[in-house]
Amino acid sequence: MERAKLLKEEGNEFVKKGNHKKAVEKYTESLKLSKECATYTNRALCYLNLKQYKEAAQDCTEALKLDPKNVKALYRRAQALKELKVSQKFLKGF
Repeated sequence: MERAKLLKEEGNEFVKKGNHKKAVEKYTESLKLSKECATYTNRALCYLNLKQYKEAAQDCTEALKLDPKNVKALYRRAQALKELKVSQKFLKGF
């Protein structure tokens, strides 16, 4: 658990430096050790910046499984879905 937290913090530092690819790597390593809502939403932010919208939406969905009312996850998933130009019909599935 401590290692997961350290990896998440390393990811946060990469985000501050604007290195979203390295941040994704750190968040991914962290999530292998501990499934945490904030780590999913952080990685989703990176995916949004990298224009990997499908991955961002998936991470937000995982975060919402852990915390259904998480505002960041809801907002970032909406951003990703908007970019993916998802139809209203598809949105009903969420």
